[in-house]
Amino acid sequence: MRKRPIILGIVGDSAAGKTTITSGLVKLLGPDRVTHVCTDDYHKYDRRERAEIGITALHPDCNYLDVMELHLERLHYGQPILKPVYDHSTGTLVRPEYVQPKEFVIVEGLLGFSSPIMRQFYDVKVYLNPPEDLRTVWKIKRDVAKRGYTPEQVLAEMEKRESDSAAFIRPQRDHADIVVQFYPPANVPVEEAGPTLNARLTLRPTIPHPDLTYLCEDGSKSPGVRLELGRDGSRPVDILEIDGSVSPENARRLEDVIWQHLPDLSPIQGDQFGDYLDRSEMRHSDPLAITQLLLTYHLLRQYSGVADLPFARPVAALSRVSQTAAPVVGR
Repeated sequence: MRKRPIILGIVGDSAAGKTTITSGLVKLLGPDRVTHVCTDDYHKYDRRERAEIGITALHPDCNYLDVMELHLERLHYGQPILKPVYDHSTGTLVRPEYVQPKEFVIVEGLLGFSSPIMRQFYDVKVYLNPPEDLRTVWKIKRDVAKRGYTPEQVLAEMEKRESDSAAFIRPQRDHADIVVQFYPPANVPVEEAGPTLNARLTLRPTIPHPDLTYLCEDGSKSPGVRLELGRDGSRPVDILEIDGSVSPENARRLEDVIWQHLPDLSPIQGDQFGDYLDRSEMRHSDPLAITQLLLTYHLLRQYSGVADLPFARPVAALSRVSQTAAPVVGR
């Protein structure tokens, strides 16, 4: 029998780096093994209609969340979906796309963790949490280059969306297994920090992580890479710090440790992933490459044990449970 697909959820605000992370995972796993689904395609309204109604794309009422739940259930069971498509370049809804899940399904977008029904279908949940000033720089670069906006229009749109970001996007961080934050080093202007961005990975104990304890034994052995015990709110976590200035030798050392946990993949050179687009120029980041490799580890680990994983309960069953548990009004 064919194993069910492994589903990775990547959630973050607009221009948080979701597509960049996804592209590296596709390179590592192979495009023939990965299906990519963007939940931003589930908008109810096109760009013109949103302006007329006065609603932003970040608001749950602007998206078919119930259809997203049903489609995640089908993907979880290895069944195809007819996915809506939103064209970001024109702001219009276009012909839907027939999607057949492969071994791994990467679901990325704005509202992927916004309901308990959605969250139960992911095997690994990742939230991207860049500082707002860095995300602003990324969004201006992307929307000016790819979507035809002026910097002033981008800033005005971000201001309009801020209340919805605070109310609906950022709270999803609490549901992630891994929180990824790229941030500039001290005393480096955020506009110039691209090649030297640090990475902080908050590894929550909701899923098992690879053994990186050698990083705690003697930090001097791997300058630029640190594993620390910390707290995230009230929860104990491991925090993996990777400096943007880490030497290629130390970056390779950490990559080699992770590769040892990936016997099903043939190692590829670190410069073949970890790339990001800076306007029209492709650049490489070792912290980004290590982040992508660590997420690949989690996907393969889940895949190797999928036969032992219980299937999530169908959406219909959850609905029956919630209806039964609901208080009866009017008696």
